[in-house]
Amino acid sequence: MIWGMKLRIRGTLAKTYQGFLERLDRPGWKKFASAMVALAVAFLLAIYSSVFAQQGRVVATGICASLALLLTGYVAVTAVPYLARRTRLEWLRVSVDYRLTRAGWAFIALILLLAIAGLNTGNNLLYMVMASLLAAILVSGVLSLGVLMGVELEVLLPEHVFARRPVQAHIRLQNRKRLLPSFSILLRGAGQSDETANGKARRDTLPSQRHILPQPLYFPFLPAPCSVTRVVDLEFPRRGLYREDGFTLSTRFPFGFLEKTLRLPVAHDVWVYPAVEPTEEFYEILPLLTGELEAFQRGRGHDLYSIRDMLPTDSARHVDWKASARTRSWKVREFAREDERRLQLVLDRRIGPFQPETLEQFEAGVEFCACLAWHFYEVDAQMQFFCGEFHTAPTRVGDMIYEILRFLAAVEASPKLPQGPPPLPPEDNVFHIVLTAAPRGSIPTTLWTRSYFIFFQNLKPAEPVVHSVEGSSRAVSVQQPAAVQPAGQQ
Repeated sequence: MIWGMKLRIRGTLAKTYQGFLERLDRPGWKKFASAMVALAVAFLLAIYSSVFAQQGRVVATGICASLALLLTGYVAVTAVPYLARRTRLEWLRVSVDYRLTRAGWAFIALILLLAIAGLNTGNNLLYMVMASLLAAILVSGVLSLGVLMGVELEVLLPEHVFARRPVQAHIRLQNRKRLLPSFSILLRGAGQSDETANGKARRDTLPSQRHILPQPLYFPFLPAPCSVTRVVDLEFPRRGLYREDGFTLSTRFPFGFLEKTLRLPVAHDVWVYPAVEPTEEFYEILPLLTGELEAFQRGRGHDLYSIRDMLPTDSARHVDWKASARTRSWKVREFAREDERRLQLVLDRRIGPFQPETLEQFEAGVEFCACLAWHFYEVDAQMQFFCGEFHTAPTRVGDMIYEILRFLAAVEASPKLPQGPPPLPPEDNVFHIVLTAAPRGSIPTTLWTRSYFIFFQNLKPAEPVVHSVEGSSRAVSVQQPAAVQPAGQQ
């Protein structure tokens, strides 16, 4: 048994040693050893040259000094570039900013007072106290740098994000250091202003000011080697692109004299879809729209649409015998179309000259268009979407709903004047739902029979919402957050 344990230990040590040899950079270490030997010989030759110079032996001094210089130059030309190319220099590219806090300025003022007092009195105790205070600043800088180094950031957001709908973001900080923990880390977005850093929320309306993380997050303790995940509730007020060009980690540990900020080049983009929650106007327009659509969709099919008087052109197989016997007149069944019905949702981007009122109306039209597309997705309808040059194939809305919402998240208004409706395909068997800024008098009469128009000026613009951030102080072990599924998605 003991012999077997010895064999196991020897086998484990052999595997460990073999793995170490495989990871070892043998050519680099050989070059380094040869360079150290050459430098040691050059150092001995330099010592001998100084000894020979004191003895007055000029020839021996010149030979030893020349050989020492030649060996040093050989190492500088051959070994140093070779080793530099094989050295990892990522730490040189780390960008760390320093800022003195109020406590730091007061501390420096105290040091200056002690220095003046020491010069006037010549008291060595004051110099010792001043040296200790200066050492405290140095120790503070070294410890704060150690806190920030080796920390990695990961931002996890749901795949589909809707405006004015709270979503959960998972902010994960991982400490790569093996032994040293990190303390008192503050995470900010790279574009945050001082007002936002102090905790004041600001209205996020301009695209250039749209940030994912509007307020800083505080991590009091980050053990090694572990990760801490904070669950943050975010709410985006408008559709569009929200971007963080990077994040910063800052700390005032341990004394609060210096604030060191480490910039992390972790860019993150989020496309926010328009809001799809039904509004009062949607509930008012939906019955009218449904009636227009059903009136257009009368035809052949399997779903009973109505019972009407029989015409000479009707087929006898559609006769409703019970209704005919009850009314003593021929009645036929009329069915709703299935294979022949087609629906097109059209968004007209033309609003004319850009003005605040027209832009707000266009935003309301885009959100109403997204709400209609989401409604047809929930009822599992077949639809085709048109907006300028962008269009989808006529298929089930469930197969293209997120493609439509992604386009609506990025669509921009056109400064062209809306003279007449947008160009529509010349098909008689298609029902159009058109959202436009064109005036009512510019719509041709031929389109009213197979179209339903929704005008931007009749829609109420949505109220902008201020970003809200609510962080949880608990640590969780979530690796991949569950996507927040919109209503109606299984």
